[in-house]
Amino acid sequence: MKISWWKILSIVLLAYAIIGGLLLPVPELTQLGETIRNLYFHVCMWFAMMILFTFSVAYSIKYLRTSSFQYDIKAKAYADVGTFMGLLGYSTGAIWASYTWADPNNPAYASFGSIMREPKLIGAAMALLIYGAYFVLRSSIIDMDQRARVSAVFNIFSYTMLFPSIWIIPRLLPSLHPGQEGNPALNFNDIDSRMRMVFYPAVIGWTLLGAWITNIKIRTEMIREKNIL
Repeated sequence: MKISWWKILSIVLLAYAIIGGLLLPVPELTQLGETIRNLYFHVCMWFAMMILFTFSVAYSIKYLRTSSFQYDIKAKAYADVGTFMGLLGYSTGAIWASYTWADPNNPAYASFGSIMREPKLIGAAMALLIYGAYFVLRSSIIDMDQRARVSAVFNIFSYTMLFPSIWIIPRLLPSLHPGQEGNPALNFNDIDSRMRMVFYPAVIGWTLLGAWITNIKIRTEMIREKNIL
């Protein structure tokens, strides 16, 4: 079976990100230490999530314009994998926080109550819960046409809510999370060129992996729909 070039590229980039992330030197920051290497997972997965959600909402808009079910299938598949990447990003972020904010020996230590009130964590959880509601809504509607239309509209709403819940509101409130004045991964004062050599390939690698998984889900779902019809 022939494998597309971009699938091979995703494997190469992720292998490079994992190996390079473990072996290449990183800045010596007292608060983060070696945990800074989690940047190649936590932040890159969130970037992949946003890109996949963008494709998902684009296909929802295409469905509303054309009423073609292939776009509804693609919108759901991208939302599926985007949510999965979001959950991985949230989990790796929680692990990261346990070694920094929740460690009494770390200068960045914060109380449990402060962590639970962290705007970035709350906003990210809200965004993922809204997408969770998207899947619940889909499963509650039997009629295919109605399900596709309602889901497309709700998908647009879900995507719109990403920006205030993840990007805007957390920056308006006091936060433990870096990047109060902007995205720390894109700020040249926060990560140096050594980390950027791994960071950007990792973003592309995780995104391509998500697209690969999505492609498999789309093909599987289309085969299933053909068998039903």
